[in-house]
Amino acid sequence: MHEYLLIMRHEDGGKVASPEQMQIWMKQTMDWLAGIEAQGKLLPGGNGLSFDDSRVVDHNKMVTKGPFGDIKETIGGYVRVKAESADDAAELAKGCPVLQGEGNTMEIRKIALHES
Repeated sequence: MHEYLLIMRHEDGGKVASPEQMQIWMKQTMDWLAGIEAQGKLLPGGNGLSFDDSRVVDHNKMVTKGPFGDIKETIGGYVRVKAESADDAAELAKGCPVLQGEGNTMEIRKIALHES
């Protein structure tokens, strides 16, 4: 088994959802995570990321407010899972409620673990 990050990429990251929409999305997300945990594939360390109080530092060491800059998408959160392959991790990602947002995506990245 390998470790992967399932990274939630929001094209609509700057939009504010209603409290009702947030409650529905959070329930769907918790149900999705519970399904991965029931398979024994959820690892500790995943979190949502706030769009507030963030900064971007560029190659000139210029600091700008917010994660937005010139990019179309923002990273809204991540989940750590274990899977046999990137394809298996992608199958887990397909159930993420973030994919209900048009243009939103899930990025799958294998975690490079250093052997000691």
